[in-house]
Amino acid sequence: MSLSAARPDRRIRRVIIVGGGTAGWMTATALAHALQDDCEIVLIESEQIGIVGVGEATIPPIKLFNQRLGLDEAEFLRATRGTYKLGIEFVDWTRHDHRYFHPFGSFGVDFDTVPLHQYWIRENLAGNRLDLGSLSMAWAAARRSRFDKPLRDPRRVQSTHDYAYHFDAVLYGQYLRSKAEAKGVRRIEGKVADVSLHADNGFIRDLRLDADRVLDGDLFIDCTGFHGLLIEKTLKTGYQDWTGCLPCDRAVAVPCSHGAEGLSPYTRSTARSAGWQWRIPLQHRVGNGHIYCSRFMSEDEATAILMDSLEGEALAEPRPLRFVTGRRNRFWNRNCIAIGLAAGFMEPLESTSIHLVQTAINRLLALFPDRDFNPLCAREFNRITAVEYERIRDFLVLHYHANERGDDAFWKGCREMDIPETLQYKIDHFTSHGRVVAEPLELFQNTNWLAVLAGQLGIPRGHDALLNHRPQVEARRWLASLASTIDQAAEAMPDHADYLRRCGAWHGPH
Repeated sequence: MSLSAARPDRRIRRVIIVGGGTAGWMTATALAHALQDDCEIVLIESEQIGIVGVGEATIPPIKLFNQRLGLDEAEFLRATRGTYKLGIEFVDWTRHDHRYFHPFGSFGVDFDTVPLHQYWIRENLAGNRLDLGSLSMAWAAARRSRFDKPLRDPRRVQSTHDYAYHFDAVLYGQYLRSKAEAKGVRRIEGKVADVSLHADNGFIRDLRLDADRVLDGDLFIDCTGFHGLLIEKTLKTGYQDWTGCLPCDRAVAVPCSHGAEGLSPYTRSTARSAGWQWRIPLQHRVGNGHIYCSRFMSEDEATAILMDSLEGEALAEPRPLRFVTGRRNRFWNRNCIAIGLAAGFMEPLESTSIHLVQTAINRLLALFPDRDFNPLCAREFNRITAVEYERIRDFLVLHYHANERGDDAFWKGCREMDIPETLQYKIDHFTSHGRVVAEPLELFQNTNWLAVLAGQLGIPRGHDALLNHRPQVEARRWLASLASTIDQAAEAMPDHADYLRRCGAWHGPH
């Protein structure tokens, strides 16, 4: 007898995803792609339940997710009215009338064994003022509204930038739904009225829908957003509240028509008196939102600030949102996994919402269970996800904490609040010697931390001591030459809107 014949079949036979939107359909499409015809995938959603649908900016790893699903980039951009994104500009965060750019990609190309930014620090400490952004290919292109794909030749400065996308999240969900259903995912229209648990182990047994239909399953994915129908309402998993260090708890969002800025290939975040405002340019509209702290600002005031700053005509009524920043105590509890807003929420300051859906899906596939649900799978999923959330939290807190915005009560409180030790450790390394000490498993790595540390904190007190042993390096000439080469390369790039039309990504007439 073969070993396979001796073992009972314990494969997962049915996965039930509760909730559609971006998280639900990303999960359904990825599972259908990975599981082939070996497992039934059912997604339950109701058109009567609205979705948040404001997460329209992404970071570069989204390209890999789309590629693994075999999605054509031009088709995807047409379907979602998408644009390219080279990074995020932060306006007035450090202080009024100050701005900096967090680029996708590196700052220039290292020309010595010591990192390039250390020479940038030394030149600035010597009085030779040089903007770090002038060494970024992404920013040189972004501020000109230019775009082109990075080259593969690492010797060229055009290889040093990266990119992501802006897109309509609702349209992205619809686009993925078509792909998922083509792969056999079954969608059921309805609302979950009740959830039954197994008496012996507390696992979810089945769901009763509003029309008295009962649906059982092996693995349940909670994509019900803030509500957390399965992970929280049913399994009482618990939630860690992070508003002590990320105090914003409200938002208002509204789309508008394009104004004079047009199709700029980057996201903008502008600090306001008790929070911040986003601008996300799509092909057919501009996404806008104002995230704020309700202890310092009313909804009416936040809405007025947003509406008064629109660059074009409002295309809908402003939509208010409420949230509590933080995460579930466990993301995988028994036979239920929370993905998306059901797992936790961190404001879209660095465009991480859709990315957290993507990494949760990747993690699920890497630790995919059978019907025995070995607890080691859930334990590892929860361990890695908790670290991911906490390190992203630290990155966001840095933006708030390291500010010089005068005596505004909100910003003064952010300066004086207690911050995680893991963040303080990074700040101390940067302010003393300009060193960046991101951990290997962090989403944001040294270049990302450098952009925000330098943007928020300015020039460190000192530089790497190794520079004192390398006086022969003509850093000033190298840096000036690099900045000039980057400018010339950016000038040669096509206009962003023209590039979209040329590559077939434009929705509508060319």
